[in-house]
Amino acid sequence: MADHIFTGSAVAIVTPMNNDGSVNYDEYGKIIDFQINNGTDAIVACGTTGESATLSREEHCKVIEYTVQKVAKRVPVIAGTGSNDTMFASELSKEAEQLGADAILSVTPYYNKTSQSGLVNHYTYIADRINIPMILYNVPSRTGCNIKPETYAELCKHPKIKATKEANGDTAALVRTMALCGDNLDIYSGEDGQAFVIAAMGGLGVISVFANICPRESHEMMSMVLSGDFKNSFAMQKYYIELMDMLFSDVNPIPVKAAMNLCGFNCGPCRMPLAPMSESGFNALAQCLRKYGIIK
Repeated sequence: MADHIFTGSAVAIVTPMNNDGSVNYDEYGKIIDFQINNGTDAIVACGTTGESATLSREEHCKVIEYTVQKVAKRVPVIAGTGSNDTMFASELSKEAEQLGADAILSVTPYYNKTSQSGLVNHYTYIADRINIPMILYNVPSRTGCNIKPETYAELCKHPKIKATKEANGDTAALVRTMALCGDNLDIYSGEDGQAFVIAAMGGLGVISVFANICPRESHEMMSMVLSGDFKNSFAMQKYYIELMDMLFSDVNPIPVKAAMNLCGFNCGPCRMPLAPMSESGFNALAQCLRKYGIIK
């Protein structure tokens, strides 16, 4: 594959909210600039971390449009457009393309789920209707639906299906996927704690929650491993693993939005049904940020 959507660290960016629950675009613009100024290689808008599940269709499209306009081609913009409804996912993907997104990220169907042949039908239907590349998103811990290596091998034959964000935690399955797909499918880690390992195996980077608060560090860790400096990249992975784990000490994006608020951003609360962290959890998060010198 000659062209890659991105290499390095893409931030799965949060969607800041006002106290009334509306999207805080002023703060969102500041966060986008903070990311780009600190080396983020791509921005993923309206993903899980961006609370896509509770954005209305109008909000979803407005956030994508704002992201595209604010980024202004400085880095690729990848729009989360997945759904358990194939028709809706297709329509949202086409809208994201019209709004100027460089690629889409499409999670596997959830709740109603589907079979492996259903996955092929679902993704093929969407890919047939867009002219920008698609990244699949495999996160069975959230969706209850897992893409098998043989299914990847079938899907990557489609010219618009370029990559996957892999977060199933199964390294052996990922090896089989790489063996079956070769250069026809780019691999990105969907878990910060596996970013080094997957890049060392031949992946091209990470779609990162950690990068919301440490964009420079995530970028540098990926740059090192992709240039063959495994020793120093792995040293960074080990050093930051406690913080990465802390950002998943509650349901994503509850901890990362709390962390960003502690860092001085005005990200506001998460939308219901996500609830604020417990007092003990919040205190542990703050203590961890202090340990790393991120806050005083």
